[in-house]
Amino acid sequence: MQVLNIYNSLTNKKEVFKPLQEGYVGMYVCGPTVYSNVHLGNVRTFISFDLIYRYFLHLGYKVRYVRNITDAGHLTDDTAEDKISTKARLEKLEPMEIVQKYTIDFHHILEKFNALPPSIEPTATGHLIEQIEAVQTILDNGLAYEVNGSVYFDVLKYNEKENYGILSKRKIEESIENTRDLDGQSDKKNPQDFALWKRAEPEHIQRWNSPWGAGFPGWHLECTVMSTKYLGEQFDIHGGGMDLKFPHHECEIAQAQACYHKAPVNYWMHGNMLTFNGRKMSKSTGNNILPEEIFTGESKFLSKAYSAGVVRFFMMQAHYRSILDFSDEAVLAAEKGYNRLMEAVEILQGLEPGKTSTYEVSEWKEKCYDAMNDDFNSPVLIAHLFEAVKQINLMKVGKASLADADLKSLKETLYAFVFDVLGLEDKAKSEGDSNKLSGIVNMMIELRNEARANKDWALSDKIRDDLQKLGVQLKDGKEGTTFTLN
Repeated sequence: MQVLNIYNSLTNKKEVFKPLQEGYVGMYVCGPTVYSNVHLGNVRTFISFDLIYRYFLHLGYKVRYVRNITDAGHLTDDTAEDKISTKARLEKLEPMEIVQKYTIDFHHILEKFNALPPSIEPTATGHLIEQIEAVQTILDNGLAYEVNGSVYFDVLKYNEKENYGILSKRKIEESIENTRDLDGQSDKKNPQDFALWKRAEPEHIQRWNSPWGAGFPGWHLECTVMSTKYLGEQFDIHGGGMDLKFPHHECEIAQAQACYHKAPVNYWMHGNMLTFNGRKMSKSTGNNILPEEIFTGESKFLSKAYSAGVVRFFMMQAHYRSILDFSDEAVLAAEKGYNRLMEAVEILQGLEPGKTSTYEVSEWKEKCYDAMNDDFNSPVLIAHLFEAVKQINLMKVGKASLADADLKSLKETLYAFVFDVLGLEDKAKSEGDSNKLSGIVNMMIELRNEARANKDWALSDKIRDDLQKLGVQLKDGKEGTTFTLN
């Protein structure tokens, strides 16, 4: 195995990665709360951890990658309605209809970005029994208390022996001073205590029976329960966005310590935020864009549509711990780089070996691994890949050559990093599949036009409706019929 260094948010330094079990990696990443279309900033986090997952697999590790779906109990604070119930009330739907709708959207978007599915994708509602058991364990261990059907974690009592703030580096005294007053917090002993189980008010839609009455689980508790159930009381890596470090991940550590009396995670990893046109993404200010708007180009912020592969490549050009600004100009530049890289890959397929090598492939290969072994440094890796692109273009015009073994090594290494590690799709294959699909749809449009000319409206409607069921939307206009893919 390669010597891999990972930046650990717990210690704020890079550390040599040593798995708990040789050859195996247990990794948990906080998944989405499924109450709306997936946010592009969240997509960046999941693509970052897809890169990390892919590199572990490339190194030969057996990885159990767990990424949850929060389908209940995500509170903006301990007194608010959870987001799924709020959306269900607004749309006059069952909460599980909201969950289903946006879970499908989440999977659809990540599939377009060529993200590998996790090994296990547990849901909060599928683990209510375990969550109730965990609450009872924390109560039995004297680190929680029940008031009026709600159960709260006792932060001050926990902090007598442990360190609440070990991850975020916040001092409990500062937390107390900066805690704002919220209505309905009179049940708590201390303002910084957080809910393990919340009593459901009469109007609350999602509710389950518990020893403390009808209610729903705390958001922090869900991840503690699901991560330890599938990865053990201690596991290798816990990841998520930087915004989750406090309070979510801090609370996870406290809950796990309260249950199992040991630190749950060896390496905490946090991806940084994605800004948009130099500012924070925000629906309320209109400074926002959805992934689908990028693919269609139907946004006032974009000059054209961009493929998911180009956007993925754009995101890989920044280190996962760096802030990345999304703009039309930046993605347009990334598209040019992406096309250069893919063209070089295509050229490489047809190159023949020379008698001698004019380039040290082994040194180049080592630099590629050094980049990824340095906390998954994808921008440095990409810079090295473009060194290879330069050599490939020189070989194309006869100004450089590689002997058979070196050419084979270059091909294997470049393909592995471009397709397996960075997760970029084979452009030629994608375009070929796209051309086949376009041909089939255009043939169906011609058949529909014939049916319409013969006034066979039933057949015309059937072709349109059947294509729509398959995700192909026909649009009739003055210039004829066009189609888009949903």
